[in-house]
Parts: sequence; structure tokens; C-alpha cells
Amino acid sequence: MGRMRIPPRFVALAGAAAAAAALLTGPTASAAPAPASAPASAPASASVSASVSAVGRICHSALPSQAHDTLDLIDQGGPFPYAQDGVVFQNRERLLPAHGSGYYHEYTVITPGSPTRGARRIITGQQSEEDYYTADHYASFRRVDFGC
Repeated sequence: MGRMRIPPRFVALAGAAAAAAALLTGPTASAAPAPASAPASAPASASVSASVSAVGRICHSALPSQAHDTLDLIDQGGPFPYAQDGVVFQNRERLLPAHGSGYYHEYTVITPGSPTRGARRIITGQQSEEDYYTADHYASFRRVDFGC
């Protein structure tokens, strides 16, 4: 049985909760001044909107049953069937919106009858319900729409 991993979005939510608590309680004597913003050399929105347009959508109800199983395991924190599940997804294809290293993680969607992990994956971002499905091993992605 593999190690249980905490999905990155839970870690991000914990960090956001701590930041919100700090805002509610006000600054402390040990708080450092906010760093000055560096001027932007090029608009990042161009690359982000290009990658967002490369990503389609898929209704949660249209996912294969094995993808539902994977999403359930992610929400439960595992255990996952493969040691590679939960590793950082590098986004080398640059099809997903650009974020820093460690933002995305990948999980196997089991392919019945396949002797290997197969080509299907769920890629998670750090925001709630920021999940992407690929059936072709990262050649294309579809963001999971949980509203349909």
C-alpha cells in the first residue's frame, strides 16, 4: 500500500486560512513590511490566456467512472494505487495556466485492462475544484466542471 499524501489544495487552503486569521487579528510587532512590487517586464496575461484557451471543459458527470474514483481518493487523501500518484506535475506542455513549480499534482485514472498506468490522469491545482482530466497523457486537458 502506498503512502497517504495530503492533496496540495488542502495544504493551500490551510495557508489561506492562516493568512485570513492574520488579517482579522491585525499586524503584529514582528510583521515585516510588505516588499515593494517589482515592475512587470511583460504582461503575464498573454501566456495565461493562451494556455487557458488550450484547455477545454468536461462535465463531471461525463468523466469515466474511474476518474470519479480517482477524484474521491484525492478528496480522501488516499491511499493511491500507484507510487507516482500525488507527484508534482511539471506542466512541461504548457497547456495549463502558468504557475510556479509544485502548483499542480498528478494522479492516475485507472484504465481497465491496461498492463500499465495507462494514459489517463487527473491533474489538480491548488484551488478548490481545480481539476483537469487528460485521456491522452498530457496532449490535451479538460477542466472538470462540477456544475454539470
